Amino acid sequence: MPGRRPAIRGLDAAPPSSPPIETEYRPAAPIDVARAVRHQQHGAHDPTMTTSGEVIWRVSRTPRGVATLALRVGRSLVRAAAWGPGAEWAIEQLPRLCGGDDDPEGFDGTRHPLIADIHHRHPDIRLGATDLVFDDLASAVFEQKVTGLQAFSAWRAIVTWYGERAPGPTPRPMFAPPADWHLIPSWAWHRAGLEPPQSRTVVRAAQRRASIERAVAGAHGGDEHERILTSLPGIGPWTSAETRIRAFGDPDAVSVGDYHLCHTVGYALTGHRVDDDGMLELLEPWRGHRQRVIRLIYAGGVFEPRRGPRLHPEDHRDR
Repeated sequence: MPGRRPAIRGLDAAPPSSPPIETEYRPAAPIDVARAVRHQQHGAHDPTMTTSGEVIWRVSRTPRGVATLALRVGRSLVRAAAWGPGAEWAIEQLPRLCGGDDDPEGFDGTRHPLIADIHHRHPDIRLGATDLVFDDLASAVFEQKVTGLQAFSAWRAIVTWYGERAPGPTPRPMFAPPADWHLIPSWAWHRAGLEPPQSRTVVRAAQRRASIERAVAGAHGGDEHERILTSLPGIGPWTSAETRIRAFGDPDAVSVGDYHLCHTVGYALTGHRVDDDGMLELLEPWRGHRQRVIRLIYAGGVFEPRRGPRLHPEDHRDR
């Protein structure tokens, strides 16, 4: 049914807004909370996350239901309000989302002068965690082997069409990810612009969602998480690493296979491009904190100069 379009849930009325649960969070050490939370955003038009004025808005499907979280981030204080059936869970999970559980103990930035300089300027960078492994896995699958523009567009379409309208006074219509990814029809994936290998991977994983979440919850550390995730059809090292970074704030995860990452790391640490093997060799002295080094490189804004035109994605949806 190539011409059919899904009903757009954005036309539905927002759920009635009840009083929020409110709290204040004071990190034990200085944390760049805004940077940690915004790392979870999927493009500028993500229907699950936006910034309006000084407030970061985030919608998630928690184990207890949908929750909308509004964060006003100060220098040493985060004021939070949450709406919806998952509001209490979102408030309880707030310190981890903000990076409060990320422990940089043992990290030595002095192994390289650039990393030492960036770490001196950004000592408060921490990795946040959502603890929502399946939706983070799904979002990572959307980003397999395509440009960010294509991935974010497909994510926006599917979440808006099949997600659940966010509770609370959001600044624009926002949505939680779908509850039943496996029930999304094939033509909707096509209209959203997601390729069949990616959509099939999401659907197959969604059919085993409960067992995946149980297995991951019982695992200990990145190696076990990696083994569980990569045992799933269509999930390789890159997708596993991206999921672990988002869901668990894994400080050592490296997204091997990323088109740009190895070039960025190589240029920052040596002044020239390297491949994945070269990147891993450069990062090896920081094993245990390799994702932390990558996050510092991006925070420092050290990028290789562009040498050619940007890729223009080809749209196959009307074929």
